[in-house]
This record gives sequence, structure tokens and C-alpha cells, in this order.
Amino acid sequence: MSDPKPRILIVDDEPDLLAVLHFGLEAEGFDVVEASDGERGLELARTVQPALIVLDLMLPRLDGYKVCRALKFDERYRNIPIFILSARSGETDRRLALDLGADAYMTKPYDMKDLVARIRARLDVAGEAAA
Repeated sequence: MSDPKPRILIVDDEPDLLAVLHFGLEAEGFDVVEASDGERGLELARTVQPALIVLDLMLPRLDGYKVCRALKFDERYRNIPIFILSARSGETDRRLALDLGADAYMTKPYDMKDLVARIRARLDVAGEAAA
């Protein structure tokens, strides 16, 4: 029996970006779950226990900073890697996201190959730590 596909949760309110990320990550062998607002993203993170979260900052209902903080300050979810993928390119935004526990910060537009490589590298490291 083969290993299950790593589950990636994408949280972004742009339908076109969600579709492209979903298709691209699925094509790379990931199981993809998506949410289009912060509240739903937080709920899914807690219920589906993804291997990694790709999170936008500017979201309806609950912004990405709050989602990141809620997960990283909770013992049960703090080890889920969070990659911020945001149109906000300022150093202040990047620093705040990382201070709240984000594991990586990438700006839009992004390179899918780079994103996939960074996800795989992070999951490999997490897998080795769990072994």
C-alpha cells in the first residue's frame, strides 16, 4: 500500500487563484482542501489536520494573521507548517506573519515550481522530525 498523499489546505478568497493552486498542487500529488475565508480556513485546519497550509493574509471574516496566530498558539495545531502567500510585499507584513509563527512568506505573483519545491522541502523536514 502506498503512503497517503499529503493534504494541503489552501485559504484564499480569490476564486481564480484557488483554482490554479488546487489544480497545480493536485497535479504534483497532493490532496488539496480549500477555503475562501479565514473562519472556514481555521475550521478546516482544525478538522482535517492538513500537512501544510497555504494562507492568504487579506481574507474575509477572519484575516490570515488571526488564523495563523490561532493555530500557532494552540498546542494541538502549532506544528502544522503555514506558508503565507500574499499580495502584501512589505517588510512589516512579512515580519509580522513570521513573528506570529508562519513558516514561510511568499508574495504574489508566485512561481508554482518554487512553491511546490518549498512545500516538499518543508514536508520532508517535518517527516524526518516525526520519524
